[in-house]
Amino acid sequence: MLKEFMLLFRMQPSNTQPTAEQIATMHQQWQKFIGLIASQAKLVNVSRLAFDGIILSNNQTTEDKIFVENNLAISGNLTLKATDIKEAEQIAKLCPVLLAGGTVEIRPTIPMK
Repeated sequence: MLKEFMLLFRMQPSNTQPTAEQIATMHQQWQKFIGLIASQAKLVNVSRLAFDGIILSNNQTTEDKIFVENNLAISGNLTLKATDIKEAEQIAKLCPVLLAGGTVEIRPTIPMK
């Protein structure tokens, strides 16, 4: 039985814009990665996140920033189906974020009832 796992992509935030060639290369890498997962009918969803936002605290105050730890911030996520976390890890090893110096955190999801 397949279970759902979320891959959380972390990257170093940067104000430097990549060149058109770098953007084209990144798009090709991501399309190949996501296409591989989709072709196996294992893709649930995928989202990119901007490197700006706000943090809302439990006391209802906000800060105009995002959470950055160890100089990395969540840049997106992908939910996929896999038999177990080891299979999800094998798929994640192909993730283009790793080529760019980022990390992938793999977490089982818990369905809301």
